[in-house]
Amino acid sequence: MPSPSPRPPRWHVLVLGGTAEARRLAAGLAAHPSGVRVTTSLAGRTSRPEAVAGELRIGGFGGAEGLAEWLRAHQVDALVDATHPFAESITAHAARAAAATGVPAVVLRRPGWRSLPGDHWHDVPSLAAAAEALPGLGERVFLTTGRLGLAAFAHLTDRYFLVRSVERPDPPLPPHTGIVLARGPFTVAGERELLRAHRIDVLVTKDSGGEATAAKLTAARELGLPVVVVRRPALPAGVTAVPDVDAVLRRLALTPEEAG
Repeated sequence: MPSPSPRPPRWHVLVLGGTAEARRLAAGLAAHPSGVRVTTSLAGRTSRPEAVAGELRIGGFGGAEGLAEWLRAHQVDALVDATHPFAESITAHAARAAAATGVPAVVLRRPGWRSLPGDHWHDVPSLAAAAEALPGLGERVFLTTGRLGLAAFAHLTDRYFLVRSVERPDPPLPPHTGIVLARGPFTVAGERELLRAHRIDVLVTKDSGGEATAAKLTAARELGLPVVVVRRPALPAGVTAVPDVDAVLRRLALTPEEAG
């Protein structure tokens, strides 16, 4: 993607958000001594989003073309895609909009999880593949893939699912489902107790990465439970990602040493 040009006096950065990294980035941009204007855009899937620094917009853009028009209309100087690693369509739209407008773009993706000695991980490419893997792994499932996509498990009538999400999921759901509404970060002790209390014998998760929800992996390792890990979709062709907020600031020439 194109590199940023010299900054105008009032640089406008659009952050496609919804992650902890996006909130940290918005805070860093809003506090930057050069006077950066930052707008964070959320898809609107959570009714009570956490506060962010700077301006906030909620709702979709209408695909890549709509996003490109928004970038032009609001004189955006740089675009940062800091959405969830599984927000595949948004990332594709951002790449197309950046290419169409010439707006410099950066993708921020926290590193994925890596297995450790003692882990019993089963990597799969999709939620459908995760559902197919369950019959040989366990009958009481802790499902932590979020509230979207649970229809992939709805046909499994002979298993119990404990579903955890920030907001109550919509049907279709598996017929034997318990729901826990909670937002991370979680502790290892808390996750261990949850797994024991619900007699869980297999965990299903997306490879979201980060520390906020990684405690469940440690708890599963300690209890010797298998974990089905849905791996991330590939980035669009020609798109690379940086792993943290500092790397974004360096790409945008907004670190203290580069700001001069």
